[in-house]
This record gives sequence, C-alpha cells and structure tokens, in this order.
Amino acid sequence: MFTGLIEEIGQLKSVVPAGPGRRLHIACSRILEGIALGDSVAVDGACLTVSAFDTAGFEAEASRETVARTTLGQVRAGKRVHIERALRVGDRLGGHMVTGHVDGGGALATRRAVGDAWELHFEVPRDLAPQIVAKGSIAVDGVSLTVNDCGVGYFTVVVVPFTGKATTLLERQPGAKVNIETDLIGKYVVHVLGARTGGESKGLAALLREQGFV
Repeated sequence: MFTGLIEEIGQLKSVVPAGPGRRLHIACSRILEGIALGDSVAVDGACLTVSAFDTAGFEAEASRETVARTTLGQVRAGKRVHIERALRVGDRLGGHMVTGHVDGGGALATRRAVGDAWELHFEVPRDLAPQIVAKGSIAVDGVSLTVNDCGVGYFTVVVVPFTGKATTLLERQPGAKVNIETDLIGKYVVHVLGARTGGESKGLAALLREQGFV
C-alpha cells in the first residue's frame, strides 16, 4: 500500500528484456535507506518488487501484465520516474490509499496556468469513468491528486507549485501517456452498487444518488 506522495525522482539507467517482461535498473538515493530484497516500490505508480540493489540504485522486474498495462512497457533509459516505498504500519497517510495496481492508461490532453498552479486535463478510457468522481482522489503516475472536474472519458486536476517541483508532472507535454489508478474505495462502491443495479456502468456520483446516499 502506498500514499501517492512521491519520495524521490529516480532515473532509469537500463531497461533489459526479461522473458515476457522487463528488468529495470533505477538510479536513486533517498529510498535506499533500509531497503531490502523483496520490498515493494511504486515506480510511476506501478508496484514492483526489489530484486537487487546497491549504493547507487535498485533493480526490479516488470511482469508481462505490468508491461502491457502500464507505461513501463515503453520507457527507455534516461527517463525520470516517480518512486515511493510501501507504507509501514504507523506511517501517516498524507495522500490517499494507493495500491500500485494501475487501472489503465491516460493521456495529457491540455494544460493551462491557473495563477501559480497548473490545470491538467487528461483523457482516459470510458470504462474508468464510473470510478472517477469530482473532489475524489486519483493517482497519476503514482502522484496522489484531487479530481477537479470529470466526465465520461476525461478528468482534470490542479497541480500546485509544491507538487510541480516534487514530481515530473509539469514536464509532460500534451499527448504524453500516464498511468492511472482510480480511488480504491470508489472502485468497491461502484462494484457493489453496480451489482445491485444490474451491473450498469454508471458514474459513482449517479450510483450514490440512485441509492439515496447523497
């Protein structure tokens, strides 16, 4: 389990085919403190397992499923990536509950300045729409963000200056692909309420209204 608060920006040193997946070698420093083989680390929002490490970084395997479902299937050496270690019992949950299991891909459509912040508009597959709700949480490349607005096939977020400096989100240009993980609690609410309404793909807000919660 993760929070979506990025601890460090690492850099891919190499990407090597490993059977149907890939082996990633990531240079970093801060997260190496206390690291151990088998630890879970989120890389651009995808949960990976540490298979080797030294004083300069760590290695992790991206499975066939991870390669197919996330942007890690297209990354090349030199890319800067978001890194977060898994939560420990007793840690503060400053962002929101993030599993590191990517639900789908998105693409940055537009960006515009809003004062000293930036509004980013992302396009996402239509089947993710029921799991996204305005003022709810979402993880974009592992970064915990609040949904500003949403609809079928899109959502917007506002990246404040601190988040802009602590992540690579503002380096993205229109068309850039990103990993999307929708809110964990929202997914279960949609699943349960969807089953009660015949499994229809409705938005979370609509389902809540229909069931009398709002």
